[in-house]
Amino acid sequence: MAEEFDVVVLGTGAAGLTAAIVAYDFGATVAIFEKADKVGGTTAWSGGQVWIPNNPHMGSVGVTDSREKAKKYIMSLSRDMLEESLVDAYIDAGPEMVDFMDAKASMEFYAVAEMPDYHPEFPGGSPEGGRTLECPIFPFEELDEWADMVSPSPYFADPHITMSETPLGKAVPTPPSPEEHARRALHNERGCGQALAGRLLKACLQRGIFPRTMSAGKDLIMENGAVVGVHMETPDGPREVRARKGVILASGGFEWDPDLVRAFTRGPMTHPVSMETSTGDGLKMAMKAGAMLSNMREAWWIPTGVVPLSANPKGRVLVNGQRTLPHSIMINKHGRRFTNEAANYNAFGAAFHVEDVSRFEYANLPCWLIFDQNYVDTYGFRISAGGHGSVVPDWIPRGDTPQELAEQLGADGEELVRTIERWNTHVQEGHDPDFGRGNSAFDCWWGDPHRKGRRDATLGELNRGPFYAFEIKSGCLGTKGGPRVNANACVLNVDGDVIPGLYAAGNVMGSPFGMTYGGPGGTLGPAMVFGYLAAKHASGR
Repeated sequence: MAEEFDVVVLGTGAAGLTAAIVAYDFGATVAIFEKADKVGGTTAWSGGQVWIPNNPHMGSVGVTDSREKAKKYIMSLSRDMLEESLVDAYIDAGPEMVDFMDAKASMEFYAVAEMPDYHPEFPGGSPEGGRTLECPIFPFEELDEWADMVSPSPYFADPHITMSETPLGKAVPTPPSPEEHARRALHNERGCGQALAGRLLKACLQRGIFPRTMSAGKDLIMENGAVVGVHMETPDGPREVRARKGVILASGGFEWDPDLVRAFTRGPMTHPVSMETSTGDGLKMAMKAGAMLSNMREAWWIPTGVVPLSANPKGRVLVNGQRTLPHSIMINKHGRRFTNEAANYNAFGAAFHVEDVSRFEYANLPCWLIFDQNYVDTYGFRISAGGHGSVVPDWIPRGDTPQELAEQLGADGEELVRTIERWNTHVQEGHDPDFGRGNSAFDCWWGDPHRKGRRDATLGELNRGPFYAFEIKSGCLGTKGGPRVNANACVLNVDGDVIPGLYAAGNVMGSPFGMTYGGPGGTLGPAMVFGYLAAKHASGR
């Protein structure tokens, strides 16, 4: 016999958990399902920050914003690829969502001071921060038996710190004292995406909404052109779950399905760093229901590295702050720099997808992060999770000279020598005329924390061997294409009409941001906002 609820949510990341909470509080009965054996999705693996322009907490850090300024900024990045109605919905509903979740779900959001947007020099951009929010440390002991049901992050090795206490979240971080860290560990207090997912999960549990894991949606149930439920695969076998008011897809992207990646993305994406369950289930269900698709070529791109399993449980690492530090550059196989190494990670997708039309190959793949002994002595080895020591492991290629290193890589050694000489000359002159590294306030954010706000926070010569190389792959945090939605997160069909009863939020939907990424937390911001909008609308049907 089929179960029946008002609203059925598929996925337990930020989008799905937010949708479940909001739908319940607007009077709906709710069921939420998760394909994986633990909850939290890629949200639980993330830094847990949420980018919401003009949010109600900006005043607490002395920053003012406005709807007009926020829209000007987002649209300045659009390249005419964004749907203005979705941008308007995001800007208008974002502050409303924050107020609601603070009041109803005890999120306790606070604004992160000084952390700039990813393109702060663009019209409407914020170099002084405030648009990025995060949650305080959350005691997992409050989840009781559910504490072990949140997927632990393989990328943030220490769960007991917030993003603002790391070099990625604060230009000059203040980590907790050993005593405070020990206290947090004793009470299983967690930060970053663990705190965000934990708080959202607790709010669900308080409402009697208990996520059902290892339960994947396979097909939508449609009657008279409307979605009225889902056929589920569960540990107890196939089940039919009916939805009186709506089904909200929040099941993640399609980055772990090679066929879908090959069919849709604009260029190579070989190393995703999201949950392996992101195989496009929601996308396929929406397509079968006649959904129009949007933004299919795009992803939340990120430079990724492959490491031994002893260095990371997933064998992959995010390469973010490491490439912004002085005494490092990135080169392609021709031995040349090819981009601003300190740019935000999403922008790197475009650099990886440049084609050499004469050779019929991608011009900048393979590529490597090159750093010297000055880098290691000053900043430590930062490639593997928790690796900040001065000893570079044996699996990292090295050479006493640039030529020796290039020979190991199969790169052009003579050109690498010229590249390093040119870079060193520009560093001595205090600027990078080739790619503008250090020109943006964001470039200097993840650089040397003791040189905050200066170009030399990211500019530094490579002049002392050994020289080291770490290969960088084209990865992503998740795809950002999927069913096209309207301002209420209702899925639209190929004629532009609403498919009654079907909603999408998070990475499963066609992102309102196109190829852009506004600032830190730019993935979780739209996930929570459109989860909020979907739930409000569905509960009122």
